[in-house]
Amino acid sequence: MFYSRQTSLRLHEEHLATIQLWGRLEQSIAARVAEAELDALLRNCSAALADEVTRHFEFEEKELFTRLADSGDGDIAELLTEEHGIIRETAQQLNALLARPERDAAVWQQLRTLGLELAERLTAHVQKEEMALLPALEDLIDEETDRELVLAYANG
Repeated sequence: MFYSRQTSLRLHEEHLATIQLWGRLEQSIAARVAEAELDALLRNCSAALADEVTRHFEFEEKELFTRLADSGDGDIAELLTEEHGIIRETAQQLNALLARPERDAAVWQQLRTLGLELAERLTAHVQKEEMALLPALEDLIDEETDRELVLAYANG
């Protein structure tokens, strides 16, 4: 889809990067890569997710979902906010496991399971935002608001 608003375009670009990164994790888990390689990829995913659940999610919740709700699209805003909460909780579980200094087979299995769960949740979440949030933004915000939002996001 073509986006005329810089806010939509910026979020779309981040969505594509999220899908690519977490898709790599899914493929690596399916291929049963070595633990050292999986650890490095999980840490990369965790770092990206830390930015995602703070800056990206908080921006959407504060600046975009409220606008959606005010325009009559409160149901999708509520659903996306709920998904943000679940993703945050799962990310915390992943980080707790990654922080363990020693990992036995059971911990590695939990890491794989959480990695796959996050990949699935993030992909489904991104798809909802691509189908509902971004097209709504295109109609909802004007050029001036778009400039203000993209600037706020860049500085957030």
